[in-house]
Parts: sequence; C-alpha cells; structure tokens
Amino acid sequence: MFTRRTALASGALATAALATPLHALAQGKKDAVTLALALEPPGLDPTAGAASSIAEVTLYNIYETLTKINPDGSVSPLLAESWEVSPDLKTYTFRLRKGVTFHNGEPLNAAAVKFSFDRAGGDKSTNKDKRSFANLSTQAVDEYTVVVLNKDIDPDLLFVLGQATAIIVEPKSAATNATKPVGTGPYKLAGWSRGASITLAAWPGWRQPSSIRIRRATFRFIPDAAAQVAALLAGDVDAFPRVTPRSMAQFKNNPRFQVVVSGSRAKTILAINNARKPLNDVRVRRAIAAAIDRKAIIQGAADGLGVPIGSHYVPGAFGYVDTTGINPHDVEKAKRLLAEAGVKTPLTLTMTLPPAPYARQGGELIASQLAKVGIVAKLQNVEWAQWLSGTYGNKNYDLTLISHVEPFDLGNFAKPDYYWGYHSEKFDQLYEQIKTATRPADRARLLGDAQRLLAEDAVHAFLYQPQWVTVAHKQLRGLWKDMPVFVNDLSALHWA
Repeated sequence: MFTRRTALASGALATAALATPLHALAQGKKDAVTLALALEPPGLDPTAGAASSIAEVTLYNIYETLTKINPDGSVSPLLAESWEVSPDLKTYTFRLRKGVTFHNGEPLNAAAVKFSFDRAGGDKSTNKDKRSFANLSTQAVDEYTVVVLNKDIDPDLLFVLGQATAIIVEPKSAATNATKPVGTGPYKLAGWSRGASITLAAWPGWRQPSSIRIRRATFRFIPDAAAQVAALLAGDVDAFPRVTPRSMAQFKNNPRFQVVVSGSRAKTILAINNARKPLNDVRVRRAIAAAIDRKAIIQGAADGLGVPIGSHYVPGAFGYVDTTGINPHDVEKAKRLLAEAGVKTPLTLTMTLPPAPYARQGGELIASQLAKVGIVAKLQNVEWAQWLSGTYGNKNYDLTLISHVEPFDLGNFAKPDYYWGYHSEKFDQLYEQIKTATRPADRARLLGDAQRLLAEDAVHAFLYQPQWVTVAHKQLRGLWKDMPVFVNDLSALHWA
C-alpha cells in the first residue's frame, strides 16, 4: 500500500512603515492586516538559522516548499503536484507544478530543487536540519521531475519537506536571502524597519493572484507582555499569534476579539548542559528534575495553558507514552540525590533566560524551587541573538529555559555536537531503529523506549507542552486553529 502516494492522499505520520491599523480598516480598507510577534527574526533565510521567528514571517508567504503542512498536521501539495514513494520507502519521485517562477523571474524547475537540497546538506550549510538533508541524494530527471533518495527510512520525510528548512531557493539569489529574500510565494518583502516591523506585499506574479485577499501585511515586534496587551486593546494590531496568555480573560469577554487556543508539538524544557560538571552526573540532573513542580510552572509561566511532560515528546504525537512519573516532584529525593552525587550545597548554577515571557517568568519560579534543595540559580537575561550565539551556538550555559517547537526533533539527542552535550550510545542505537522501522507498531514501541530513556537519563527537566493563544479582531478569518509548525499563512487570511 506504500507503493504510490498521491499528493491528495498523503499525510504526515502521527506535529519600514506600519501597516494600516484597525481603525483604518474599519473605514473599508479590508485588504491589509497587522500582525504582531514577540520576537524579531535575525534574518529572513530559514535555511541559515535556527530561530523559529524566521519561518513565522517567511514560510508559505515569501518561500514555498514541495509539500505544505496543514493545521491538522497533514501534508498536501505545494510546489510538488504529486509524488510516488517506492516500496522500500527510500525513494520519492516528485512531479513539480508547471509555470511557477521565482520573484526574480527565474523558473522553478528540478534543477532549483536539487540545488536547494544539495545546499541544505552541503559542507558549508548552516541549515538546522543539515544532517537530514545530508542523507538525501537528489536527482533532476527532467525539468519537472525530481527523485529524492534517502539513505534511511524516514516516515516523516514528507512533513520535513514542508518545513522552513526545506524551502526551494533560486540559485543565483540564495546567498542574499537573509536580507533580500527571493522565493516563489505569494508575497515579497516590502520593507524592514529594524527593531520595529517587517512589511510584506502581495506579489502579482504569483500563480493564483486572485485568491490573495490580503494585499499588504505588517509584522510588528512586541516582546513585552504588557505592551502586547496594550497594542491589541488600542487596535494597533489585528492579530497576535502566540501572544503571552496573561490577561486572556479580558479578551474573551470583549466582543471586539476572538481568542483561539491552539494545540502544539512544542516542548518547554529546562535544558541542562550535560557536558558540564556536575551536570554530567545523572544524579544531579535527576535532582534538578525532582526539585521542579511542573504544575506550578504551568500556572505561573504559562497561565495554566500547558500539559505536563516527562520526556521530549508530547501527548497526541504518534507513539507517545506518559513518562511524567519517572522524575516526579520530590524535594527530599532531590536533596538525597545531590548528597549521593557528592555535591556540596549551595550549588551555584547560571540559568540563561531568553526574552520570551514564559522564560523570564518561568525562570524566576524555577529558581525559587531549586533554592529549596540547595541549588542557587543565578538568572542571566539575554536577548534572542545572544541566546542563539552564546547558548545554542557556543554552548555557554548551565541551565536555560526554552521551548523547542519542532514537531519531530528526537534526533537532536543523537547529534554529538548539539548544544545539550548529551551522548548515549543506547539512544543512538534506538534512534537508528526508529528511523528504519517499517511497521507502525514497531516504531511506536521504539519511540516509547526512547522517551523512557531520555526521562531516566534526566537529560533535561522536561516541563510542559504549551498551548498557544492567538488573540485577533473578531472579523479576521483564516487563522490556524492548531499549530504543528510555527507559520502565519497570510494567503489564508481575509476579512469578513
């Protein structure tokens, strides 16, 4: 039954100036929208950096991919009209959509797809998913046919190819996409006022221009939680996807707004640098996990909008098992574990906190909980660029509170150079088995084993699966109900 999968049947296995404000829209200008984001992207090339904020602006708007991920996690055609999968699940044949051009007038063809995937997996690649693309061998059979050979079986490949790291880029413009993005999407960059906003304008050369009802969209960057609420109430923004949920009640009771609570595949964790002493001792990591009351963190940092997790996997995902009982909240156990590890208290550690409100609020709560077991967490607030370079890039941290939003990222624990510093031959072997398992039942069993191993190794203090809140003007339509990936699909939006 796997010999052929058409596009329509395929699905992922189961995760410048400001635009016209609201008061102007009320006067009849219903072809513009202003959205707000907590974080400004460091650049506009999602193949060059790990920040999810890049995709929030660019994916499906400026750039497109072979497949498109839908709100329910299924996969549908985008630049590929259809595809076939070989019986051994390693060869994918994609038929490209004809007549598609890039913003600079160059044609979309098989050569561009090959260039994009080869670049993503090449030696000089800074793509977050470089390892996945390095396993691919891409062949341009003819102008509109691409064959992708995968070294391993990856049941999630069609989903992966719909993510921002898999955008199809135009070869001549690829090097400057961070500041001068060129894609095949329905929007082009119209302006970027650093620190304030990015404006996109509808591209008349898109293949279905009549279906685009939003002609101009501006993304404003508002990291402060109080300022987010004020901007919404003042009508300065029309929608705030993934807004800080604080004060949500006042929007629920306000007839001007709609409040959408979305599911996610994100994992909010207290990441631990496993390569540093004494954090390289599993007993110390288990002590940190036992010191933390997940439910209190969810209430204090996420306003109750979260589900406790015990490993790097979330309820609703294929193969999920409940591991929250492996490292439960137990203050006395945490003290015993530290003593067994020979740690003299107080143990002083640095906790690096990016600017997102969940991190700043959650960090203070976690620090107070750790203090009860003899761990002094010194809070270090950093900007997002500092977190990406210092924490993620240079691995310069003890603890950091962060939400990993990628749906299928268990493979990060098998990366020897990933910023967590975790190395486990047992996990590496498990992950290889997961990738090559052809029977769903076998894959589910192995995924459960992997989740339990990560929990037993207490790689991190796994906290919760966040639920995202979008607050928007009640007349704005087309907002995603759930968010298997972080995107703002402008082509789906329109005013009622």
